[in-house]
Amino acid sequence: MARKYFGTDGIRGTVGQDPITPDFMLRLGHAVGRVLRKTDERPTVLIGKDTRISGYMIESALEAGFASAGVNVLLTGPLPTPGVAYLTRALRLDLGVVISASHNPFADNGIKFFSAKGEKLPDAWELAVEASLEEAPQWVDSANLGRAKRLEDARGRYIEFCKNSFGSDLTLKGLKIVVDAAHGAAYHVAPDVFHELGAEVISIGCKPDGFNINAGFGATAPGALVEAVKANGAHYGVALDGDADRLQLVDANGRLYNGDELLYVMVADRLAQGLRVPGAVGTLMTNMAVELALRSRDVEFVRAKVGDRYVLEELAARGWQLGGEGSGHLLALDKHTTGDGIVSALLVLQAVCRSGRGLAEQLQGVDLFPQTLINVRLAAGQDWKSSTRLADEQAAVMAELGNKGRILIRASGTEPLLRVMVEASDATIAQRCAQRLVDAVSS
Repeated sequence: MARKYFGTDGIRGTVGQDPITPDFMLRLGHAVGRVLRKTDERPTVLIGKDTRISGYMIESALEAGFASAGVNVLLTGPLPTPGVAYLTRALRLDLGVVISASHNPFADNGIKFFSAKGEKLPDAWELAVEASLEEAPQWVDSANLGRAKRLEDARGRYIEFCKNSFGSDLTLKGLKIVVDAAHGAAYHVAPDVFHELGAEVISIGCKPDGFNINAGFGATAPGALVEAVKANGAHYGVALDGDADRLQLVDANGRLYNGDELLYVMVADRLAQGLRVPGAVGTLMTNMAVELALRSRDVEFVRAKVGDRYVLEELAARGWQLGGEGSGHLLALDKHTTGDGIVSALLVLQAVCRSGRGLAEQLQGVDLFPQTLINVRLAAGQDWKSSTRLADEQAAVMAELGNKGRILIRASGTEPLLRVMVEASDATIAQRCAQRLVDAVSS
């Protein structure tokens, strides 16, 4: 069955437009509560949020919806998405709820859910919630209403969890690190984590006002971090997105490292410790240079669909631990059940501290292939999959690239666009081949 409200990562949209409205959020809380009560007479959920002004409204509506279904609520206030996942599991709660639109601008918001194990929930659960939304509400009486209270030490608990992912025999002393929290959920968490591990910390993007989340700062706007690292003579810079599940990292020279490169560093660090790494998972967009570098070290590499949810599913199916996306969603399942920007940064810096080598040195020989990505607008009803010209051109390009490049053609899930990507060892070849494919689509 097709889902009406849930996308690939929860429910998301523009505040004030369906479904990101207070009346829908009350219904959603009630519907989720009824689903939970089918297996637990008195469930408890944890609600965290990022720093958007709309978070207050949505939090109140969800709280009322849960209470009306007889579900207890714990409120954390602003807390990174992976912090909610951790605390849900650590406190043995029934569900974790995050109010966030991640890297989107402040005018958007959304809802993500985590299971009692701190994991993303399956499609079947989301379909059950959508079915419950279509049913008439069943308000509990006053004696059975849920209660709500604030979890006062949520921030401190999560800080300690992050610190424990860093090697106990290591320290960040001697490192000056710029931390950019995108004016988001990690503004009062990330600087303390790095400071308490010994680093000299310079904070930027840590003054949220409800409207400035992701605006000119954070993982989706790393220019501010690059400038701050250079201006302060820092060794490294760490940029998170609004809900802190995404990471970008900068070195002293202002070089930006994406998630593909950081995934390789995480794998290489474990190999250097003599640990076995049977395989790693990337996505259809992962740079081919990283795939080749991993395979040269006898680490199997598998591509999942774009989205950290699909990377997680592939890791779980294979029993592997490490995966990620170029956007900075990185997974280390022996450290956390979900992507965590702070933990990922610590694992990369751990590799630096343990080896005594900077990121550029560790990535010598891993030269990213140039990628050309062109979006082509499709006409109404255009069936690009049956285009014989596109098929012929695609075959010709693949023959030209051989084992030194690849093609990815996929439809956008939200717009009438076809995304055409060509990756090659030479930027000119990538651009020329991508344009040939675009011309075939347009014709």
